[in-house]
Amino acid sequence: MAKPYRIKTITDLHRLGGYAKPQHPLISIIDISGLKNDTDINAVIFNFYVVSLKRGCNGLFYGQQKYDFDEGVMAFLSPGQILRGEENGVPPNLTGWMLFIHPDFLWNYPLAKKIKQYEYFSYNTNEALFLSDKEETLINGIIENIKQEYHSNIDKFSQEVIVAQLEVLFTYAQRFYERQFITRKITNSKILSRLEDILNDYFNNEALATKGLPTVKYIAASLNISTKYLSSLLKQLSGQTTQQHIHEKLIEKAKEKLSTTDLSVSEIAYELGFEHSQSFNKLFKTKTQQSPLEFRQSFN
Repeated sequence: MAKPYRIKTITDLHRLGGYAKPQHPLISIIDISGLKNDTDINAVIFNFYVVSLKRGCNGLFYGQQKYDFDEGVMAFLSPGQILRGEENGVPPNLTGWMLFIHPDFLWNYPLAKKIKQYEYFSYNTNEALFLSDKEETLINGIIENIKQEYHSNIDKFSQEVIVAQLEVLFTYAQRFYERQFITRKITNSKILSRLEDILNDYFNNEALATKGLPTVKYIAASLNISTKYLSSLLKQLSGQTTQQHIHEKLIEKAKEKLSTTDLSVSEIAYELGFEHSQSFNKLFKTKTQQSPLEFRQSFN
């Protein structure tokens, strides 16, 4: 696989894409209907934030499921993430825009720190945000405000106005993502069901003692989604983090062994992937308000 091409500045990006020089070196919006297939570069890394809204993304994958999108699709990239092109090149009917924001543009504003707290900038590109027509109109209105501001004569208020518009954009994106976790019940229920299957298979595997507890990264990779997206999804649907789900399954398995076998607490701790039984005892008591021995004695 070819090494991703790194784009360091927004000016370089405009030059590479054949666009006119950007109005501002640290922020830009381009029309993606003019994008062309480039067989030489199929993966890029940006040194800046990227927000995009696309239409005509037929055949795009969202997690494990394929969708036909008639509505707008938004995606968010933070600096350093890899963006790969479509397998069959740019779709002929692709329309929309891409917003590029260099971190330096946000310097000395609270948003410079706050933007790192928006978890959707750490999602995979296939974990897109799907907008209704009404939501898309609202988002496009914010983008038009930003365009109008940096195409006008720059004054001492210009940057402040644009940063304020960006914060509104990101807040709406947060709201729409949380709505999506709730409304896409079929897809999300499938993810939760597969999560349970993965945890059950893992905890029923005799190799658990040598492999240790499953990590959040392992679970997310098994589901083919990012750790951040999985965490956000679970928080909305169950109020628990991925780690809490893992611990819940662990306690369930521990209770089963404590109540149906004669294994010692140390042996059970080892079978559940703990190197030291003290760590198992502490976690069990934190979750149940009982020590493993107290729990076992309650059955006698």
